[in-house]
Amino acid sequence: MKAQLLDALRDACGDAAVLADAASIEPYVTDWRGTFVGRASAVVRPASTEQVSEVVRICSDARIPIVPQGGNTGLAAGATPLQLRDAIIVSLSRMRRIVSVDADAYAVTVEAGCVLADVQQAARRAERLFPLSLAAEGSAEIGGLVSTNAGGTAVLRYGTMRSLVLGLEAVLPDGRIVDGLRALYKDNAGYDWKQLFIGAEGTLGIVTRAVLRLFPMPRERVTALIGIDLSETALRVFSHLQTMLGETLSACELFPDRALALRVAYEPGLRRPMAEHAWYLLVEATSSLSTLRTAAEEAFVALDDAGLAGAIVIAENSAQARALWEWRETITETEKRTGRSVKHDVSVPISAIPEFIARATERIERDHPGVTVLAFGHFGDGNIHFNVLVPGATTAVVDAISAAVYEMIADFRGSITAEHGIGRYRRNELLAHRSIFEMDLMRTVKRALDPGNVMNPGAVLEE
Repeated sequence: MKAQLLDALRDACGDAAVLADAASIEPYVTDWRGTFVGRASAVVRPASTEQVSEVVRICSDARIPIVPQGGNTGLAAGATPLQLRDAIIVSLSRMRRIVSVDADAYAVTVEAGCVLADVQQAARRAERLFPLSLAAEGSAEIGGLVSTNAGGTAVLRYGTMRSLVLGLEAVLPDGRIVDGLRALYKDNAGYDWKQLFIGAEGTLGIVTRAVLRLFPMPRERVTALIGIDLSETALRVFSHLQTMLGETLSACELFPDRALALRVAYEPGLRRPMAEHAWYLLVEATSSLSTLRTAAEEAFVALDDAGLAGAIVIAENSAQARALWEWRETITETEKRTGRSVKHDVSVPISAIPEFIARATERIERDHPGVTVLAFGHFGDGNIHFNVLVPGATTAVVDAISAAVYEMIADFRGSITAEHGIGRYRRNELLAHRSIFEMDLMRTVKRALDPGNVMNPGAVLEE
């Protein structure tokens, strides 16, 4: 990279904000799992929207690719500059200010580099709730969560990031700043342009600030683990709980006994939360009303009377609730200890989840002896992590497994990615599983906003 370009970036952001030596760049070009390793000429860490604007203008004028990056916790290589020459990573991590918390308007305005856990804490101090919750909340940043339309465990009640963003500020690919920082719940004035940036994975511009929606802080919380013997029963249990608990049902997570058995195998002293069942549903309901516990217990009794639940464990306090959640949240970590796995972040209509899991598991384990399917996820919103443990499998076997899973997803009119995004990892699959007209529509939007293809080229769409 030419020295004058680096000098211009240093003039814009300060000498310390521009990292150009290999050792300093290395953490930014390696994804958190160590799966993807890219390259970049420099990392720039602006401290304000105005500095982001100037960095983008400099790179755009020089036709230098820009890769926006938040907490680098993505799972699809969207923030890793693979196969790019002279790319500049623009890290938003210095922009971590919570601008304002408006408890009366149920809104918080934050910079893109704010860590999710800090936003949650700021909301709690104002006796409000920011409901997005996921495993990486201690390091994931708001700009990245907006850009990937993050989901998490509470989508059932609160929706994805699309439902949680009231307003955005963004820097366009030519450096212009567009300010839509409005804390409005209703705004029907023209196109809702912010929705283009939510889930665009940094390909249309850089999100610099966001107005996020807050909710009343729940006063009551009921967490329970339900053991069931057939995955088909999960649908009936979920339907029953939605009918009886309504909007208070905030989470419904499905996982198999295989997941518990793996964890116990690695932690022999660990006691199972209940007697063995083929499947488990972890459910949580929250409310501001003190009657929630009574309503939940009535719902669980009705489940038992209907013969839908093999066993039910209800958390009596927050420590027990955390212990139940730990069984769900450690599945991915336990997977890592078994060796290689092929991960699929897919979604199907909720009513089709049991059939999809059964058909896909039977096919994959029949066609590839020695592999083990571990399917789990967010039953309440149709998002299943259909992971396959493949010790010693060749690349050809891995590719064949993914092709089969995605083929079945198409049969169910599902999606090849529910919450992890496309990035660079699933770009070819997107081409294969979206119609020509849908791809043309995406390319048209990209060309209109980024005709020079400066913003994160190669992510989502072909380079």
